[in-house]
Amino acid sequence: MKKLALLLLFTLLTLSGAALLGAWYVGAWNLIFPNDQHDSQAPRLPANLQQPAILVFSKTNSFRHRDGIAGGLRALETIGDNNDWSIFATENGAVFNSEQLAKFSAVVFLNASGDMLSEPQEAAFESWLVAGGGWLGIHAAGDGSHKGWSWYGQNLIGADFTAHILGPQFQVARVEVESPGHPVAQGLPATWEHEEEWYSWERSPRARGFNVLMTIDESSYSPIQNGPGFERDLRMGDHPVVWTNCLGQGKTVYSALGHQKEAFEAPQHLQLLQSALIWLIDSDQPCRKTDTALQ
Repeated sequence: MKKLALLLLFTLLTLSGAALLGAWYVGAWNLIFPNDQHDSQAPRLPANLQQPAILVFSKTNSFRHRDGIAGGLRALETIGDNNDWSIFATENGAVFNSEQLAKFSAVVFLNASGDMLSEPQEAAFESWLVAGGGWLGIHAAGDGSHKGWSWYGQNLIGADFTAHILGPQFQVARVEVESPGHPVAQGLPATWEHEEEWYSWERSPRARGFNVLMTIDESSYSPIQNGPGFERDLRMGDHPVVWTNCLGQGKTVYSALGHQKEAFEAPQHLQLLQSALIWLIDSDQPCRKTDTALQ
């Protein structure tokens, strides 16, 4: 009986180890050999797409945050239902054409990564956004996998991703609201705690004129990347996690939160997402004068 129990335990541990190794292998393979396939056949949109409508795009031609995408989509669908918005989710990049984009008030890049769009699709999105669209980027939308699209990095992110914490990968840290009067910060406390895989950038997007709304208190967690035989200090000093920008008539919000599905169960994060979308789709709430347009 004892031998059978030990055999079962060994089998479970072996399977668990294989699953973890497999997940790591897939993620590493996608980072080293990213998929650059672009969709050519546009998806069919619902005939009864209620306005305002929000496009949720989660194509991953690089690392895929499976749980974060699933949890984020559930959260966005709930927010849409609560506000009578239509949510259309797709991983088909061919939706980025002028005719279909015109049906949406906002676009969300939900942990979208890698070289996702063809050049004509990128151009269609850029034109739509500058003409008055709204964009919300979540977590991996700001990682280092979008380097082939320079306009995106310069105008939507405004900072060069360096790394995320590791060892431990997920830590609770204190988020501080720097601009409590901004519509995106509505309903949020001055500070709150959140568990995340915290990103760092070479320098704050504030240097490029972006409007920083929230920062992270680096004394509240360990901003170090630990690995086999190395240790990297990821402190920035000025460490933003949520910021905005204005592009022509368009508005953008980027949030570094959202790696795990649990992040989309945190009430403060849900409030942040809802307030960001309300601001993005409301034409009566233009960008603040402190925002600097980058063309």
